[in-house]
Amino acid sequence: MLDATAPPFDPVDLEPSLRPFGQSRMLPRDAYVSPRVFAYEQEHFFAGSWTCVGREGDLEGTGAQRAVKVGQAGVLLARGGDGKVRAFANTCRHRGHELLGVGERTTRRTVLCPYHAWTYDLDGSLRGAPGFREHTEFRPAEHGLVELPLESWHGFLFVNGSGDAPPFAEHVGALDDLVAPYRPERLVPLVSHEYDLDCNWKVILENYHECYHCPLIHPELCQVSPPASGDNFELDGAWVGGTMDLKDHAATMSLDGHSDGVPIPGLDGERLRTVAYLGLFPNLLLSLHPDYLMTHLVEPLAADRSHVVCTWYFPPEATGRPGFDPAYAVDFWDRTNRQDWSACESVQRGMSSPHFTPGPLAPAEDAVYHVVTMIARAYLGERPSALPRASGTARTQEPSPVR
Repeated sequence: MLDATAPPFDPVDLEPSLRPFGQSRMLPRDAYVSPRVFAYEQEHFFAGSWTCVGREGDLEGTGAQRAVKVGQAGVLLARGGDGKVRAFANTCRHRGHELLGVGERTTRRTVLCPYHAWTYDLDGSLRGAPGFREHTEFRPAEHGLVELPLESWHGFLFVNGSGDAPPFAEHVGALDDLVAPYRPERLVPLVSHEYDLDCNWKVILENYHECYHCPLIHPELCQVSPPASGDNFELDGAWVGGTMDLKDHAATMSLDGHSDGVPIPGLDGERLRTVAYLGLFPNLLLSLHPDYLMTHLVEPLAADRSHVVCTWYFPPEATGRPGFDPAYAVDFWDRTNRQDWSACESVQRGMSSPHFTPGPLAPAEDAVYHVVTMIARAYLGERPSALPRASGTARTQEPSPVR
């Protein structure tokens, strides 16, 4: 059995990754190919942190229920009669049967175990246990579902599967100030695409946070956004990100730069001329455009396999117009996604070679450096943060390209 409790690397193995930018290397090869490292990440980075499990709107109405995995922890989401979404360990308090299969949904006024019909209220308290009525020493109050920490942030739901992560406000840090002007909670999700990738989840994150590769594999993107433009943020929280500019002729990211939508109400001039690419550890990527929001939810399946759900959100001022078509945004990013996925899978195949050794980072890959160092420090037991804990909550930064 794989030991998911012991740190997967000695500090000496991670020292090259933690050197100052310009001197550092990528994470060790095993970070991308080892099942043992993957098991550690599932327990400590996903179950042990704040993992995004979707949107408030995924659970509409009293009794809406959905089962997900957070790391290796099964989680049941349920909306109660008070309108509140709660997260529970997806295990019956009788014999441990799953209350709902992972990926399944249902709507009912109670939570029902399909094995022996133990029944719970939507707040997790035990309502009924067949055969125990005459059991005088049985106390239903002692057998309620185990509730897990859940936070709703701008319409997104985050669960801590282990129950012992630091407060969510510390986790998200200064990211809230950057996301709030776009008001994601009021945007309407119109289209989702799902992708299965033969690569490690960190390869996806690293690819997302640089445009060093853009001139070679993203010709459409380079037509509407200069690949060497933008600034990176260096602020507190478990996230990495920055901005890229739009070219003068482009109103948004689309195949020709035009928008069939409307600007998100309330955005100022700078936000109407840039796109922000923000990655909240461990699995939510937020791409904030002047007229729409795109998210990638990254789910690790194995050391060399990942599942990605990409969703496009638009302001109701656009979606309410007769004949509104989101294809201008969806088609552009679906093409760009597939270009990225091909590159990510090639990276995984290359790193699987026994001859691969971690390489240096280019000057245009400073956002990747923040991803790598955050994960390296997390392997050593530190709380995930893009900045070292001793560095304070913020510092100035130099402009640099991101993607």
